Amino acid sequence: MRYFGHASVLIERAGVAVLTDPVPLHGGGGPELDRFTSADLPERIDYVVLTHNHQDHVMLEALLELRHRIGTIVIPASPGGRLHDPALALVLRAVGFERVHELRELEELPIEGGGIMALPFLGEHGDLDVRTKCAYAVRLGDRRVVFLADSNNLDPALYDHLRPLLDPVDVLFIGMECEGAPMSWIYGPLFVRPIARSADQARRLNGSDSGKAIAIVDRLAPKEAYVYAMGQEPWLSHVMTMEYSDASRAIVESNALLRHCRDRSIVAERLYVKKELVLGDGPR
Repeated sequence: MRYFGHASVLIERAGVAVLTDPVPLHGGGGPELDRFTSADLPERIDYVVLTHNHQDHVMLEALLELRHRIGTIVIPASPGGRLHDPALALVLRAVGFERVHELRELEELPIEGGGIMALPFLGEHGDLDVRTKCAYAVRLGDRRVVFLADSNNLDPALYDHLRPLLDPVDVLFIGMECEGAPMSWIYGPLFVRPIARSADQARRLNGSDSGKAIAIVDRLAPKEAYVYAMGQEPWLSHVMTMEYSDASRAIVESNALLRHCRDRSIVAERLYVKKELVLGDGPR
């Protein structure tokens, strides 16, 4: 597995390649940063998996850059296309992607040596009725990697129900931007009247804080846990406008999750810029 920044992770096994939420990979970010670029991808990316239709997860400039390499794009099933929740499949086909596969929650797409299962994705959309969003469990061989992107753990019972379907989880990736932007940051221009400030601030685009993320880890019991999709990489500043310090809530909360994991002998790290991970096929 290779982490390319933000929510972009490549998994390869036995000639099969799966890439999540691609970011632009043509370089950039400054000469001081040693990062993976498109040269570090395989010539053929069999499956690209998109979690939700926000501009830092469905990045057309990244998808078009890789279009000649991509086999199938896997996306959440759309309810039919609405102003605030457009039909993602239609968009992708319109820009030239012929193989677009929609998955509904708990459906699994069989792939060579495994499968890609869509999981429920709670929260992070300002309490609006946005349904084109899924987390995913990618199974290759006898290993399973779960990507929860910006999921906000609004009800831990969900993960109690998912545990029997996913057990065991080898690696968990979870976003922890727990103090997200106000609803108007993305959806404001779509409203026919100004949004009351109280509603705008209350309905923020939040991911899980440490308590919610710890509840997920305790229920899914992964062998390794990685915080990702934090918008820290400098080459995404034009999209994310994120500036973190040690006192930033997202950093404080993710540090608390990492401590919890390490206290329980779970390998844990907050990812930044570049990471390569190797999972063997031996006994768990």
